[in-house]
Amino acid sequence: MFGDPLFFNKIAGAILVACLLVMVTGFAAHLLYHPSELKEPAFVISTETAAAAPVAAAAPIGPEPVLAMLAAADVATGAKLAKKKCGACHGFAKGGKKKVGPNLWNVVGGPKAKSAGFAYSAALKEIGGNWAFADLNKFLFKPKAFAKGTKMNFRGFKKVTDRASIIRFLHSKSDLPIPLP
Repeated sequence: MFGDPLFFNKIAGAILVACLLVMVTGFAAHLLYHPSELKEPAFVISTETAAAAPVAAAAPIGPEPVLAMLAAADVATGAKLAKKKCGACHGFAKGGKKKVGPNLWNVVGGPKAKSAGFAYSAALKEIGGNWAFADLNKFLFKPKAFAKGTKMNFRGFKKVTDRASIIRFLHSKSDLPIPLP
């Protein structure tokens, strides 16, 4: 193969013939097809700067409100979710012991970071106050965003229906539940 003295000439000839064929095909296509240019553009694009369009308000960062959904939320669904997602770290029984996290009996309406025998993070202690429905909604959405520096390693519940069901379940775990909104 490489012993042929005209080997490289044959390759160069093949490349030149291929280029010639492409050029002839282009000329033939141009002769057969004549595109007609419009005298005026069909759609005029303005070169003026457009007036600044009003910027839509950014979607709020955080959870959707859950208060309106609480009355219709399902306690049984909340119990299943709490058992599946929260039960490894939290107990829900009256007088129950703490686990990795505190027992959540009487949490709705109760004081934040006040469960006896549990060492809360400074971030949660600083927030203070009682666990209102809106606070629980924010905390269950993303605990680390609600209390920056919390020890709770849970990503949160993204679905508003899941949060409503869990809050309703926690609401049922109380001696004297606070009134629903």
